[in-house]
Order: sequence, then structure tokens, then C-alpha cells
Amino acid sequence: MKTYLLIWFSSDGASPSEVNKRLMSMGFKPIQGAYDYVYDWGNSVDLDEILGFGDKVHLSLLDTGTMFKIETINGADV
Repeated sequence: MKTYLLIWFSSDGASPSEVNKRLMSMGFKPIQGAYDYVYDWGNSVDLDEILGFGDKVHLSLLDTGTMFKIETINGADV
């Protein structure tokens, strides 16, 4: 399973390099394409784990002025 993350920045918020630092410390890897980052779970995960991880992303990006979208799918479906 993989969680993909799309970020929208605000000119009134944290710099992209600061946001990148926060996300990479959580285990996200930057990618190019339709999404900005990916987190590889390695195995399947349940909904509670995904929601808990979404909460951690929210807390990590709090006060950065960013908005985000996450999508978790089976890695073979990409």
C-alpha cells in the first residue's frame, strides 16, 4: 500500500523547503507527477492506521499555510 500526498502552498505560509523537511521526517519521499510525495507502507494497512497517519500529516503541516490531499491505494493499482 502507498499513500500519495498532494500539497498546495500559500505565499503567506512556510517555505516549500520547510514543508519538505517536515514531510521527509515522516517518511515521505518526493516524487514527480500527479502527486508530490509518496509514503510506502510496505504491506497492507487498515483504515484506522491510514486515518491516524492522516492526523499526523495534519499536525506536521499545522501553521504552514498548506492544504493537502492524501490518497492511499494498493501499490499495484498505480
